[in-house]
Amino acid sequence: MAPENTDRKQAGRFQPGRSGNPSGRPRGARNATTIAIETLLDGEAARLTKKAIEMALAGDVVAMRLCLERICPPKKGSPVAFPLRLIYTAQDAADALADVAAAVAAGEITPSDADAISSVLSRAARAFEATHQSVSGKTINDYTDAQLLDIISRGTSPELAAQRRQIANKTGID
Repeated sequence: MAPENTDRKQAGRFQPGRSGNPSGRPRGARNATTIAIETLLDGEAARLTKKAIEMALAGDVVAMRLCLERICPPKKGSPVAFPLRLIYTAQDAADALADVAAAVAAGEITPSDADAISSVLSRAARAFEATHQSVSGKTINDYTDAQLLDIISRGTSPELAAQRRQIANKTGID
């Protein structure tokens, strides 16, 4: 191999951070295998469905499962009946999280439902923390232990509390 070609080989074919196909896959382009399968099944869907139902009725367990999954698919993302307290601060979110843990322990909600609710609550807490930081301009390292304890016990900073009072006065909210 010529020495002038080795630099290119060692550097790789593409530059870092640069796609080999910058425009990407064309919109509406379909996989060749998918097109071939659809062509083979075209016009046969009714017969195949009828055959699957016949097999299910004859006792074929796999066919039964296939038919039942189509008739009544497994539920995904169903609503959870769980009384959630109003959340105005990160402390409220933490308290609500404790309520969720208690509900799981009591068997009122499933662990997977609790996971979904907890995810929402943790996002709310992070949003409150980010809002607090953007309003006050301070990070957790800028506070003394006594100030942090005060903030945790009240669920808000003095600056944020003052800003909330101003907004409440303007809007007429107590």
